[in-house]
Amino acid sequence: MTDTPNPDTTAHLGHWFQNLVLRGVIRGLLLLPYERRVPLMGWAARRLVAPVAGWRQRIRDNLAYVLPDLDPAEVARLTDAVPDNVGRTLIEIYSGEEFAARARQAPITGPGLDALETARAEGRPVILVTAHFGNYDVARANLIGRGHNMGALYRRMSNPYFNDHYVSAISTIGEPMFEQGRKGMTQLVRHLKSGGVLGILTDLNAYGGPKLDFFGKPAFTSTITAELSLKFDAALIPIYSIRQPDGLSFEVRVEAPIPPTDPETMTQAVNDNLEALVRDHMDQWFWIHRRWKPKRKKKKPADA
Repeated sequence: MTDTPNPDTTAHLGHWFQNLVLRGVIRGLLLLPYERRVPLMGWAARRLVAPVAGWRQRIRDNLAYVLPDLDPAEVARLTDAVPDNVGRTLIEIYSGEEFAARARQAPITGPGLDALETARAEGRPVILVTAHFGNYDVARANLIGRGHNMGALYRRMSNPYFNDHYVSAISTIGEPMFEQGRKGMTQLVRHLKSGGVLGILTDLNAYGGPKLDFFGKPAFTSTITAELSLKFDAALIPIYSIRQPDGLSFEVRVEAPIPPTDPETMTQAVNDNLEALVRDHMDQWFWIHRRWKPKRKKKKPADA
């Protein structure tokens, strides 16, 4: 009789090994000049990580679900280009001051820039809603460099070994950082009440949230940003960091503030804004995430 492997032990071993490999790759690449390490990490994510992690199939599945008529050549391009951007983003975040210095130099434009600066002058809190697009930490580093009291809410990663040094890396870019949970929410509220700026990524699947439209399909979406905006009279402004053709530089785009109405209407406006941006830059959104949770048809067992 054979013993059944303990799933908890197996998962921990898997997380430990994944972290070991990633830490080794990151440490090795950090020895290279910035201009070489970033594209090389993009290549590694594209050629080595994506096939093993199942990213390529997930990208194809997501595209088939929301854009079934997309040209096959474009689908093939995105299965390469999306992991490349993810890899670049990861090593950029781990590049510390080298990355932050470049982020601070990024031009910042858009119809919401005046509203952001006006809120700072008035001491009014601001919630900057963003997404896993381009490199989402560019805007945070940029605004900290411009003197904004910028905090960020983050979600703990499922891999505890990787999470510890990842949080350390993003904290190097700037603080305060608020971990999702009761303690983090208390700190976050205090930050907003003091007139601070808060950045939140809201493009992941959020069980318990309403099903709102994203790319023409229902997607569980958190309304927390809109709820906080209404409760604390904070300006709700979408902001994105668009990677430029050289693959190394960015433009920070500040969209017009979302008008205060009700949480679902405001959050749908955020979804619509992000969708429009993604359609213009399809390779910069993280299509590797399980954003939608459609019911898959179970495969019928093969005939005996």
